[in-house]
Amino acid sequence: MRRSLLVLSGGHPYEEAPFAELIGSLGDWEVTHLVHPEGGEADAVEAIGAANALLFYDMAGYSFGEGKVTMRPPSPAFRAALAARFAAGKGAVAMHHALAGWALWPEWHDWLGGQFHYQPGSHGPDSGYRHDVAYEARIIADHPVTRGLPASFPVTDELYLCPIDESAFMPLVRAEGFAFTRDNFYSAANAVAGAMFSREGWEHPQGSNCIAWESRTCPAPLIYLQFGDGPATYTNRHVRQMLAQALDYTSGGTA
Repeated sequence: MRRSLLVLSGGHPYEEAPFAELIGSLGDWEVTHLVHPEGGEADAVEAIGAANALLFYDMAGYSFGEGKVTMRPPSPAFRAALAARFAAGKGAVAMHHALAGWALWPEWHDWLGGQFHYQPGSHGPDSGYRHDVAYEARIIADHPVTRGLPASFPVTDELYLCPIDESAFMPLVRAEGFAFTRDNFYSAANAVAGAMFSREGWEHPQGSNCIAWESRTCPAPLIYLQFGDGPATYTNRHVRQMLAQALDYTSGGTA
């Protein structure tokens, strides 16, 4: 019997055909793909518990317009469904901009071990982004998600400068050859206000260069992979291998 994979996307633009090709390359999964807001939340409640594997490639809970961002939490049913999945020992993989999703759901980010912020607040400044960064992804842990991969491999992708709590997870991969400092990133709040690629009036402390990890705080296996801004990363064979192994690991396929 084929294993089932639930993919949640939406809330952030991406190239649909190349992403679908990526998902199709990951193995013999029976794929259900739900997209926020039309079906990603309401339709996912039952599917979250039933799927063997779960991939978050969404940035849900936001509305952008007229230079402003509005945030909302997920429904109680959605929160309960994911909590029940994790309590049952069934894991998930979160990818790229999922680190920003559900900004008003603290437990989600406690599980993930980090959060990308579009606005400043009690947490500190808004977060930073930088597209098309060429860096070296260095494996730093022997883990089912990283096995069989070279010690390091080149990646060109978007990186984030945001709060990441390394005490909350086991680091798997670090980005080397690029400094995670304010001068190398752009302000997310400035971008929302219409000033893309701007750091004017923005400050941010130095950030972590960890870009892949396994949560220590989630009751089930939860892997975060920062890879995944677009086709250049979707087609990277080492990223594909890591994502395929992460889905297998979090669905119980690997001890």
